[in-house]
Amino acid sequence: MVIMKKLRASVRSHKKQPANHTRRGKCTLNSSQATPSGLDGLAKRKREESLPASVSPYHLFSDMADVTAFRRNLLSWYDQEKRDLPWRKWVKEEANVDRRAYAVWVSEVMLQQTQVATVIDYYTRWMQKWPTLQDLASASLEEVNQLWSGLGYYSRGRRLQEGARKVVEELGGHMPRTAETLQQLLPGVGRYTAGAVASIAFDQVTGVVDGNVLRVLCRVRAIGADPSSTSVSHHLWKLAQQLVDPARPGDFNQAAMELGATVCTPQRPLCSHCPVQSLCRAQQRVEREQRSALPGSPDIEECGLLAGLWEFPSVTLEPSEQQQHKALLQELQRWSGPLPAARLQHLGEVFRMYEGHRRGACKGFQKVPGVHSIKPEETQPGTASPG
Repeated sequence: MVIMKKLRASVRSHKKQPANHTRRGKCTLNSSQATPSGLDGLAKRKREESLPASVSPYHLFSDMADVTAFRRNLLSWYDQEKRDLPWRKWVKEEANVDRRAYAVWVSEVMLQQTQVATVIDYYTRWMQKWPTLQDLASASLEEVNQLWSGLGYYSRGRRLQEGARKVVEELGGHMPRTAETLQQLLPGVGRYTAGAVASIAFDQVTGVVDGNVLRVLCRVRAIGADPSSTSVSHHLWKLAQQLVDPARPGDFNQAAMELGATVCTPQRPLCSHCPVQSLCRAQQRVEREQRSALPGSPDIEECGLLAGLWEFPSVTLEPSEQQQHKALLQELQRWSGPLPAARLQHLGEVFRMYEGHRRGACKGFQKVPGVHSIKPEETQPGTASPG
């Protein structure tokens, strides 16, 4: 019989315990944070988690009233607090839709892997030198590289010019009008960039997910599974599409990105200033932790590699085997009720390899000095595994 315990997701304290590392692409979404009272309930929950198509309502926006409130609160905040950025001013003042789309496209390409403060001067100089697609298409690659110098990732500037030339030479000078055709026809344009250009320049009702939006969505719906896995990424894009405001899709997407960049930051998020705080599952968990007066200082955690996964009950390593056996038995009894000490068997030692896929995560080996099992025929009623 195997006894496992659920890790808290999206809320962390100073006390951390190792958890099992699952294969990327097989992450699941789980809402329950309560420890099961018996293994029947645990096995049932585990089977439910293994269904890739099943997502708990806890991680969704099931109530349309919440969707409406999210849109209203976020856009109201954005109208008051948005930063004054040159590409936003350009889009607002430009009447020609192709020039407007070009202006958004340039900004989105420059902002890839580069901070806003760095991009501002480069963007201003670029648009002064090449204000239209035709201007950029006629420039030399040497000129493009020279102006791009210092931004890094020079292939971005090269693909941007290649795209401008394609629009001018093959598309009659007209930018593709939808996210789908932008991604299909323009070199270097991925799903996010296509969605941003289509929503901001052409008012297409399409959601976007960049790093900032990803963090906001994970926290708002308490999604602790690996966001780079296929299933979780698909779920996040569906959430973004559900939330985008049909009347102001471009403003909504910029507002979501703005929220992640300025309020819902990776470290020390400014939750008290968040316009959607009342709808945030992660914030609700933090408040529950604080009310429970648990040890440590809980705070909001970004989408975590280990959040939401399972671990064996573990205790601090004791100096002797007898003391270790006693400590483990006490932990098991505290978690699941009375257990027969005489039937707790020592099985040996296990080595576990784990690897981090995000910045700040660890990689290495872990030695598990003692693994124990409990014979099913000696367990108390209600604790035996089903079947």
